Amino acid sequence: MSEKTPVDFWFDPLCPWAWMTSRWVLEVEKVRDIDVRWHVMSLAVLNEARLDEMPEKYRDLMAKAWGPVRVVIAAQQKHGDEVVGKLYTALGTRIHNEGQGPEREAVVAALDEVGLPADLIDYADSDAFDTELRASHQEGIDKVGQEVGTPVIAVPGADGEQVAFFGPVVTPAPKGEQAGKLWDGTLLVASIPGFYEIKRTRTQGPIFD
Repeated sequence: MSEKTPVDFWFDPLCPWAWMTSRWVLEVEKVRDIDVRWHVMSLAVLNEARLDEMPEKYRDLMAKAWGPVRVVIAAQQKHGDEVVGKLYTALGTRIHNEGQGPEREAVVAALDEVGLPADLIDYADSDAFDTELRASHQEGIDKVGQEVGTPVIAVPGADGEQVAFFGPVVTPAPKGEQAGKLWDGTLLVASIPGFYEIKRTRTQGPIFD
């Protein structure tokens, strides 16, 4: 049997575009042999040096962004890597699909859904694992560069070394073989030395379904 293709995926639970891309990756799992490894990055960390330049509404959002990602990194540190993807799905469904946002109640409900201790919510307001959070964030950024946000995915390139990209940004998340074709294209561009980006202006917001 062929080995599964490793995929490293960095996300912030608050980001709707990372959520869309993550739902695509889960669809890819159904039609291609991939092994997804989930990692946290942080919009709050990414933007902390630029807060003074941001509108007040966005600064408030960045303040709220700390809570969910701190809970995820705490869950990972205390209960292992295998809980990260499940907790992300439970959180993202509430934050994005159900429109609950990054509120404390949504995070508590997500923890309960995946069978994690409710007291992990206490880490939402704690910097106990911020060193690990920043290290995970930096690992993703180091692979792709400073001019991007979340999501970041890393896949094998032509020589077997990882190639990382921001995105793909897509809405709605492709399903079935359409998801597989986008994956095939992602591996194709990753195999081309010197390839950096394809981009066009977004004219549609995230479609959650």
